[in-house]
Amino acid sequence: MAKFTENKILPYTPEQVFALVADVQAYPDFLPWCIGARVYNRKPSSFDADVIIGFKMFRETFTSRVTFLEPSKVDVDYIKGPMKRLYNHWRFIPEGEGACQVEFAVELEFKNHVLEQMIGRVFTEACERMVDAFEERAHELYSRRDTDD
Repeated sequence: MAKFTENKILPYTPEQVFALVADVQAYPDFLPWCIGARVYNRKPSSFDADVIIGFKMFRETFTSRVTFLEPSKVDVDYIKGPMKRLYNHWRFIPEGEGACQVEFAVELEFKNHVLEQMIGRVFTEACERMVDAFEERAHELYSRRDTDD
């Protein structure tokens, strides 16, 4: 099973980073390899999401249940798709005025051992690129507002 964790302090509020992470429908706009997303079964503290990941000839859809406590956490639990297991969580901890510590962790295991080996080689790099994409998106969305004031 592949695992990855990242902790960063970002110059955005927990509310801002939470809103970005919880907006799964917008993932195809900025997240590498994400070519589609659909959210449904919305409830006050959860929803289900189908996400389509594509890279070269590889294209897979997976379904997850997203549960959250605004603005402090988002948890993603795997329901169905090509994996044996997928779990990730985000935590947003206030760090002074206008900043927060972001904790991200993901665990991933594929049903297909060949795919597991292929992904395993680039897993850490792919996770780092995804975290960077969230950070860049936060900068794009929230830094402009700061300069407008």
